[in-house]
Amino acid sequence: MSAADLSWPKLPPRSICLIRHGETTANRDGIIAGRLDVALTDLGRQQARALQAYPWPGAIALFSSPLERAQETCRLGFPDQNFHCHPGLRERNWGRFEGAPLSELPPREGRPEGGEDWSEMITRVARAITTCCAQAQDRLPVLVCHSGVIRATRLLAGQQSSGRRPANAHPISFVWLDDSHKEIAHAL
Repeated sequence: MSAADLSWPKLPPRSICLIRHGETTANRDGIIAGRLDVALTDLGRQQARALQAYPWPGAIALFSSPLERAQETCRLGFPDQNFHCHPGLRERNWGRFEGAPLSELPPREGRPEGGEDWSEMITRVARAITTCCAQAQDRLPVLVCHSGVIRATRLLAGQQSSGRRPANAHPISFVWLDDSHKEIAHAL
C-alpha cells in the first residue's frame, strides 16, 4: 500500500524529527517485538547516549512512545530534557506474531491475527504527530519511537513506500520544504 493508494491524513506543515529507540534484545536476536517491552542492549544504551552529542538546531520538544525502550533512549540521549509520553507513538501490535522470529513477519498491509491493521496504525501515527506538533509550539518536535512509526510517517509525508527499517538511535528529519516533507537521515 503506497501513499498513492489511500488518502492519508496530512502531517502538519512543519519540520519534525523521529528517532528509533536504541538497539534492543529483540533487534539483536531477530525477534518481532511490537508491543512487547523488551530491554535495550548495551549497544543500544551506547547508541542512545551518543544522541547527547547531536547538534540540534534550536530548542526541541521531546516526546516518547510509552514503551520502555523508547523512554530509556530519551533518558540516556537527552538527560537534561523533560519528555512527554504519547500512546500514539507506540509500535504496532503484531498480534500472535509478537515474540516470533523476524522471518515469520507477515505482510505489512492488512491486520495480523490478533493485531493492529496497518491503515489504522498510519491514522493513529498521524494523530499523534499532529498532537505532538501542537504541544511543541515553536520548538522542533523530536519523537523517540519505533521502526513502524517511522515507516508510517514516510507514507504520511507522501513517500511511495514505507521504505527500509530505520537505523537505531539515528535522527531522521522530515523537513518541511516547498509544501512537502523531505526525509533526511542524519549521521551521529
